Amino acid sequence: MTIRQTSIRLLASILLSTLAFAAAAPGERAIMVREANIYISPDTSAQKIGTVGRGREVAIVEKSHDYLNVFANIESASPQMNQPGRDITGWIVDSGVIRTSTPNGDKILFGEASESEAEASRRHGRRGAAQDAMRLYYRMAEYFPNSPLAGESLWRAADIRWQVEKEDVRSRPSAKEREAYMRGQINEQFMKEVIKKFPNTKWAEMAAYSLLDNKVCGDWQGLPKCPEKESEMYEKYAREHPTSPKAPEALYEAASRQAALIEIYKENNDPGKSASAKTKAAALAQNIIAQYSQQGDWGPRAQRLIYMLDQNIPTYGTATQ
Repeated sequence: MTIRQTSIRLLASILLSTLAFAAAAPGERAIMVREANIYISPDTSAQKIGTVGRGREVAIVEKSHDYLNVFANIESASPQMNQPGRDITGWIVDSGVIRTSTPNGDKILFGEASESEAEASRRHGRRGAAQDAMRLYYRMAEYFPNSPLAGESLWRAADIRWQVEKEDVRSRPSAKEREAYMRGQINEQFMKEVIKKFPNTKWAEMAAYSLLDNKVCGDWQGLPKCPEKESEMYEKYAREHPTSPKAPEALYEAASRQAALIEIYKENNDPGKSASAKTKAAALAQNIIAQYSQQGDWGPRAQRLIYMLDQNIPTYGTATQ
């Protein structure tokens, strides 16, 4: 099961019960890194009354030998109805319960989140693994805000949600609309939270790059307005975030749009602008090679684009030679 195949409605509801739980739950709070049965009394032979999953928050009411009496938020009985879950009280075995006092608790939560994320990408992976990963990443940053992993953890939580919602938006008929405002928008709340809580970090820079998705047009319809605007937008990002891991990608996106404008301007009988777009595309590609040739495959891709430009090979439309 891939992240795309997970339930978008479930992802949208994961954090809706946070405030209600915090107000009602007594005792020390903790996060689960395993799926645990909840029993009516501290005995595994007692009646099972529910199951609390990975990344779910529990409040510890009392301890009895190897058991904990907890107030827990568990999966909704009808997740397809977009319910955030329900709260119950019962007993669980004291295992896989991460408190703020747990040694290396931040690393354990991050590691379990990473395992769940990998599981979500596997074919026939565990059902709900992407939701588990998002909860675990988010809670890790919440419980251990001073951890060196906190910024990355909050960004990963936001990114999982972003990628799933992005695929959903792109699957709708409105995705073909030319103007970005005419189609569905991805929820920006969690990316903006990353920027607010971890400013001037690469995680904030990557979150800022993701936000550009909401400004990209659907179908350009052969008109220059969208690629002009998008090229400027991506170039501006690279200029303002030169050390971002996304800077070379932003420059490439800008260059590819200038390359597309070569043909668009030709179709609009504007050879002067077409020539200018070619010069701009080449300059942007050269910039990638000069500054970011060691970062991923952006250097070779920029070199390929320059070759296409030199050979007058169209990169947009259906023109053939």
